[in-house]
Amino acid sequence: MHLNFSILDWSVLGGYFAVVSALGVMLSQRSARSSKDFFLSRNGFPVVLIVFSVLATTQSAATFLGGPDFGFRKDYTYLAGNLGSILAAIVAACVLLPRFYAAGVMTVYDLLNKAFGPTAMRSAGAMYLLGRVFANGARLFMAALAVALIVFSNTHFISVALSSLFITFIALAFTFVGGLRSVVASDALQFAVYVGTAIFILIGLYQVLNLPLSDLLTAARNAPDGQDKLVVFDFSLDLTNPFTMLSIFTGVALLSIGSYGLDQDTTQRLLAAGSPQRAGRAIVIATVLAIPLTFVFLSIGQLLHIFYERPEVTGRETVDLELEGTTVFMRYILDELPSGIRGLAVTGVIAAAVSTLNSGLNSMAAVAVSDFYRPMTDEKPERHYVMVGQFAMFGFATVLFLMSCLCYFWQKSSDSPLLEFALAVMTFAYAGLLGVYGTVFFTNRGSTGSVVGGLIAGFVVMCLGERSIGGGLGIPESYTSLAFSWKLCVATLVSFAVTVSGNTRRPSSVPGAVPG
Repeated sequence: MHLNFSILDWSVLGGYFAVVSALGVMLSQRSARSSKDFFLSRNGFPVVLIVFSVLATTQSAATFLGGPDFGFRKDYTYLAGNLGSILAAIVAACVLLPRFYAAGVMTVYDLLNKAFGPTAMRSAGAMYLLGRVFANGARLFMAALAVALIVFSNTHFISVALSSLFITFIALAFTFVGGLRSVVASDALQFAVYVGTAIFILIGLYQVLNLPLSDLLTAARNAPDGQDKLVVFDFSLDLTNPFTMLSIFTGVALLSIGSYGLDQDTTQRLLAAGSPQRAGRAIVIATVLAIPLTFVFLSIGQLLHIFYERPEVTGRETVDLELEGTTVFMRYILDELPSGIRGLAVTGVIAAAVSTLNSGLNSMAAVAVSDFYRPMTDEKPERHYVMVGQFAMFGFATVLFLMSCLCYFWQKSSDSPLLEFALAVMTFAYAGLLGVYGTVFFTNRGSTGSVVGGLIAGFVVMCLGERSIGGGLGIPESYTSLAFSWKLCVATLVSFAVTVSGNTRRPSSVPGAVPG
């Protein structure tokens, strides 16, 4: 692959960093004075900012790079996955968020403290931290692939590792002083950059093909392998496909419930809305707005399929598409886009990565301070807890960097499309949390021991679903070959069964508890 990143491209990228730096300096003039200010910004965010922040976090580098990759390889069934997400957003708005606000918690795991005590709370917080390391490490790895191509002209391990370190430093520097305020302001900027970039590229690619829309639709409907790439709803019973309709309304919906209601990375913004009604509106609006964004990224992949693989339609010479460890979208960006536009596109990739990473660092620090450090120490000045949170960010940034390096080898061994790889990685921690909170909200059973057991059971069952782990331990291929959505269903049920086995009744004063 021949790279030609021009001075104009570097200037566009430099301009982006200049704007981000200026915004960071402006926000740092009012540093956080208390832990609540640092982690929740005193519950003072308007709905519109929370909507953009949630979108920027959930529509990450995995979507920016993985969405076009999915459209290129497959069809539009990932778009139907948003139906499961809307269902999950309604559950979060009507069931989860009102309980969290009623309990007055700073993290969602503090609810378990009120129900079962600090051991249960810290166990759930630890599971969240483990899951966030997995998920954000995978997203950081994907963005590092793109940066490695720009800077080093390859995707060798050392190049990807150095690129990952670079992105981590940017995210850490931005969120270190202002806390959640900096994160949300940054998210709004990053969102505008990478969504505007994607729309611009989609329009430009359509113009480059210079074909009537009817011809493009016909070509997509009649792919050379007999595939109809315009399929949105898959009603088959294929258990290896995570985006059939049955899978979407079960496993994918569970994944989204975990993301919207049990993952502090997202719920931290929702808890900063000021009321459960405002938070509920924000998550539902963000989920609905994600539909056209998903369509844009998938459509880029569809047009890239025609651009690269349909010479009989375009009249272009056949291209030997050696992706060399990256995605087809990055190949197009670096090989085909004109100078300046190329720099804008790469800026979008980095913006998507930074928006996800800085929010993760802040929410992980919130859990570490609120659920672990603060309850174990004598009351100290609020500024002390802000300082501890900042040090925690350094530690988590280091761990995420190491995880991104591990994902380099993990993704290669799995040979999964980037988007499915990122979604599958997210499920490891969600299974246990879903089983535990299902018990908390819908039964009057459970104990500290069963909560800890349920969290561990969900994680273990998900691990056994990995071919590299379960296959070596004799787990049948009928389970290891399942789509991640079905593995999540199985692991959640196991976690729920373990958690509900505890017979200690929770106090009826716990918000959301079922009376004994």
